[in-house]
Amino acid sequence: MNVVNFFKINPNKKMTLAIYGLTAFYRAQMLLIPSKKLEQHWGDKGVESPEEDTREHYWYAYCVSCEVNRIADKTPWESKCLVRALTARFLLHRKSILTTMYLGVGKDEQGSMIAHAWLRCGDKYVTGGDGSSYATVAKFCM
Repeated sequence: MNVVNFFKINPNKKMTLAIYGLTAFYRAQMLLIPSKKLEQHWGDKGVESPEEDTREHYWYAYCVSCEVNRIADKTPWESKCLVRALTARFLLHRKSILTTMYLGVGKDEQGSMIAHAWLRCGDKYVTGGDGSSYATVAKFCM
């Protein structure tokens, strides 16, 4: 999509630009700052957000989920699960919507250890699926 079409046909211009910038910001952070230092800014460790939320919050979380996944697939940098979860969490927190970000570990088909991050709002998962095939090692509420 060229720049002219972006401004003509994209109904979520502000959100698209915010997601693009946030994914770059969070990816750069992960490359430059140790994860223990980053965790201090991820919310209350070991705490979970409520299991229920309002219909309006669910609708906004759904929109954020669609946009984050759409844009993160097209970034020139790596925007995997943690970048997506942090980006969506920031956008939802900006609207005072509580979320829980989970970090987990599991095994791939070859038996190698892999890490994964996912984000929950109420009883809906915003990014990263439901994490059911991963053992949760940390959770952060914001």
